[in-house]
Amino acid sequence: MEINELAAFVAVAETGSFSRAAERLFLTQPAVSKRIAGLEGKLATRLFDRIGHRIHLTEAGRQLLPRARSLLLEIRDIERGITNLSGEIGGTLRMGTSHHIGLRRLPPVLKHYSRSFPRVKLDIRFLDSESACAAVEQGELELAVVTLPPAPSPVLELTRIWHDRLRFVVAADHPLAGRRRVTLADLAGFPAVLAAHGTYTRGILEQAMAPLGLSLQVGMATNYLETLKMMVSIGLGWSLLPESMLDDPGLRPLQLPEMALSRELGVVVHRHRVLSNAAREMLESCRRFRDPPDRG
Repeated sequence: MEINELAAFVAVAETGSFSRAAERLFLTQPAVSKRIAGLEGKLATRLFDRIGHRIHLTEAGRQLLPRARSLLLEIRDIERGITNLSGEIGGTLRMGTSHHIGLRRLPPVLKHYSRSFPRVKLDIRFLDSESACAAVEQGELELAVVTLPPAPSPVLELTRIWHDRLRFVVAADHPLAGRRRVTLADLAGFPAVLAAHGTYTRGILEQAMAPLGLSLQVGMATNYLETLKMMVSIGLGWSLLPESMLDDPGLRPLQLPEMALSRELGVVVHRHRVLSNAAREMLESCRRFRDPPDRG
């Protein structure tokens, strides 16, 4: 078996399409088909059932997929380890980040990094923090700069960079905006616009409310915090947002002294994968702009 054939097989299996696999691998569709045919010939079995325009893995394909992924990751580790010996910092760095961190935290990091290491091509994927962590775990990304998971997979290594205080906010004309003190029970009586269910940020809020037996009236949910900020400002409901976003005169932070919520932002890598020199320097660049030690 050839490595290129295995890479084509994994790409088709993960995208469910020969054309999308070709785009991922920067090949033509006939070239991908040829590699799959070559692999099937060597294994003397079909790896895909082609029914109309849909592609499904055969049982042999399902058996091969995890092993092919593992083999490709091992080869990538070998390549990085050998390349790292030269001390050169170049190539492509595949990394993930959330839209919020990409807008609010990463600009100075990326400016410093791109000036310091011009030979590195950055391939930045904008994903939910949860998806980015999964992509690092599966070897699709070398690292991710995201909201750190409260209960991470044991194969993930987390480096805290920023402490992100969260604040309850409403529009300036919301009924709660003028109160000197607000409780979670007060908030529960009004519609909310929140991060989607299953996100780390939403989980922080739900964990805080669970012991009180309170339920949320969620009118809208989205993973884009900038969109939530806009929704709050036009009066669609209250929300829980990072304090760094409260630069809009149309927003009013609420005072809930008994409810100090926060999240940690940082870098996630795979414990058992070899990091390229480019990835190591990205981690160091993030550390360069981390919060001072006295900021919690």
